[in-house]
Amino acid sequence: MTRLSAEILAADTVEPITSAGHAQLGIAVLAGIAVIVLLITRFKLHAFLALTIGSLALGALAGAPLDEAIAGFSSGLGSTVSGVGVLIALGAILGKLLADSGGADQIVDTILAKASGRAMPWAMVLIASVIGLPLFFEVGIVLLIPVVLMVAKRGNYSLMRIGIPALAGLSVMHGLIPPHPGPLVAIDAVEADLGVTLALGILIAIPTVIIAGPIFSRYAARWVDVPVPERMLPERPSEELTRRPGFGVTVATVLLPVVLMLAKALVDIVVDDPENTVQRTFDVIGSPMIALLAAVIVGFFTLGRAAGFAKDRLASTVDTSLAPIAGVLLIVGAGGGFKQTLIDVGVGRMILDFSENWAIPTLLLAWLIAVAIRLATGSATVATISAAGLVAPLAADMSTAHAALLVLAIGAGSLFFSHVNDAGFWLVKEYFGMNIGQTVKTWSIMETVISVVAGALVLLLSLVI
Repeated sequence: MTRLSAEILAADTVEPITSAGHAQLGIAVLAGIAVIVLLITRFKLHAFLALTIGSLALGALAGAPLDEAIAGFSSGLGSTVSGVGVLIALGAILGKLLADSGGADQIVDTILAKASGRAMPWAMVLIASVIGLPLFFEVGIVLLIPVVLMVAKRGNYSLMRIGIPALAGLSVMHGLIPPHPGPLVAIDAVEADLGVTLALGILIAIPTVIIAGPIFSRYAARWVDVPVPERMLPERPSEELTRRPGFGVTVATVLLPVVLMLAKALVDIVVDDPENTVQRTFDVIGSPMIALLAAVIVGFFTLGRAAGFAKDRLASTVDTSLAPIAGVLLIVGAGGGFKQTLIDVGVGRMILDFSENWAIPTLLLAWLIAVAIRLATGSATVATISAAGLVAPLAADMSTAHAALLVLAIGAGSLFFSHVNDAGFWLVKEYFGMNIGQTVKTWSIMETVISVVAGALVLLLSLVI
């Protein structure tokens, strides 16, 4: 029995926080989510505060003593941060090393030097996907958009034909592939296997990014034809450097944690003996923390030292990489507290009871819940965290593969139709010099294509695996 299923069943075997009926619990859940949505959308409150207040409102409306609700929220926050906080921090360090050392520019320049004409959109989606593995979405946009603008300007390409594939690559990585915060939190919530989730995520990401990137960009370029905004053509990050790391070693460094985690998953399947020395070795080196830590340490030499960074510069890079993720960590932690509150008040048992008669597949339900919260809050991370907390009880009896697919269904739903309540919407609008209508026709529809295609592929895989 998993830890989560034990927590759910404990509601019937141990003294529960509340004895509220299903109707009261249902109203409490809806009210808690409504509080979160209103605080984020209407009052523009930070998601961390909104999740905290919403969790306490949920506990109070469900009839839980306030002190126990606070204790449950704090416990969930602490366990979530302890589970994924280090991974988010290591991913941020690796991404900052990649950007500051010029390694990202090296990947961009090398691929673009070998691509031209019709191959350029495919080159852009490849660049964005590789660079998007260790980078947060917002960091990836800031890093890649200047490249997109310069390629479109100098090569006389349609801005949408080049920009949409880059945005698709970044967005798919953000929503589906760990170590991005959303997938990590969902994996932790449903207790899925990270290696299996990563492998299936990549399998789904490839066709998704092709359809939403190079293929959809053909239509986006017809619908919206805007010139490259001259004011948004800044200097490249690595122009101040005298040297930068090579293409091969940079790609190898970025892919190192992915290879180690996939190797662990493969060895677990092939060997399938927890006492076997080989499997135990790969269980260590392929664990997310060790895999990312190894990539960071290797990156100090292959990226930092190769760019001529001294010890002080490397220390500064690490320092500056950690400051921007404070908000992300707090949101993720508060989301974990919200999930724990859901479990503590008995929502898990309620969902298990109702789901016995549901005709809708669990994976589709998870996708729909994530879609609804994404549309309401505008945040893919909040949508992932909230949806994972609501459907986590349904993963208790799932196979390893289906638990991973549940994570991916949530991630796919969390990307649905970005609009005016999403910070990413305005970021893309300003960088590309578009109006709101043009941004909806391109960026918003691209996000919807990603969500629908990835969700459909998850359902298809569930029939095969």
